[in-house]
Amino acid sequence: MGDVRVGVFLTHQRRPDQDPRTVLAEQLALVRTARDEGLDSVFAGQHHLAASFAHIQPLPWLARVAAEAGEMTVGTGIHLLALHHPVDTAEAYASLDVVTGGRSVFGVGLGYRAEEYAAFGVPPEEKVRRFTENLDIVRALWRGETVTRDLPWTRLDGAQALMRPVAEPPVWMAANSDNAVRRAARLADAWMINPHATAATVYRQLELYDAERAAHGRGPGSSRPLMREVFCADTREEALERARPFLQGKYEVYADWGQDRVMPDRESFRMEFAALADDRFVIGDPDDCRRALLAWRQLGIDHFVLRTDWAGMPLESSRRSVELLAREVAPALRESAVVAAG
Repeated sequence: MGDVRVGVFLTHQRRPDQDPRTVLAEQLALVRTARDEGLDSVFAGQHHLAASFAHIQPLPWLARVAAEAGEMTVGTGIHLLALHHPVDTAEAYASLDVVTGGRSVFGVGLGYRAEEYAAFGVPPEEKVRRFTENLDIVRALWRGETVTRDLPWTRLDGAQALMRPVAEPPVWMAANSDNAVRRAARLADAWMINPHATAATVYRQLELYDAERAAHGRGPGSSRPLMREVFCADTREEALERARPFLQGKYEVYADWGQDRVMPDRESFRMEFAALADDRFVIGDPDDCRRALLAWRQLGIDHFVLRTDWAGMPLESSRRSVELLAREVAPALRESAVVAAG
């Protein structure tokens, strides 16, 4: 077990009635708070034609974030790789890596919304092939290799990219289903563990992930990152009161989008909040959050990516959560690495 890192995942979503400039300013305020409080990373995701929430795209957003992030790692969680051209992806994310000074993580995944695949004209049955081929092309271009491919969506004849990253960013792959977890074990540097599954499901899937890597002669991976929905307040009651309306609203939208249809073990998001939160969310005072997140260290989690704001949440609530997580939870997670290593 190496060093433990703790970062934040920015929602960067808004209700359609919210002023995008105001929301942008508030999200940047959270970045500065995370930076000033000593957190290690900041991540943002991607959706297209997102219903219910407006969603800023990650490349312009993360380039703007990089200007505020100081020495923090900046990453995507995730880029929808099968939908986008591999040459554009390779050069765009190499550019982001240069903007961040070589401190980027390339998070990728298939996504799950049929509307996005339809909009890009990608048949669902082709998405795994496109994803796999695109990832191979992106990595080859980053390494300065000469690339020749004749595919229905791209033709490259001895192509070589001069726009390369400072150093090849680690590839973290999001995965929900068991098959996707095994794919992440084969193709990625790390499985970016999603925030939606229960702890019991993640425990089981980590065994699949490790077994698949071993079966293909791969080591344990460059990192073991975990995303979780976490909200911290001075008291447990205050945390629940502040988080519930916005986190519950987020998962109602996930259910509408079909996120739970790609979850294993027949998980569903259409349930009472208490049942949904059980074994899935971390909501409480600093002691509660410390206890819940430290339990993940037993599985070797070494990079915690915590989402602690959701569309519509007041800035003062999410900022206080970031402060408490940075001051009273992150030090215990980092110290646990010293204990585990000794």
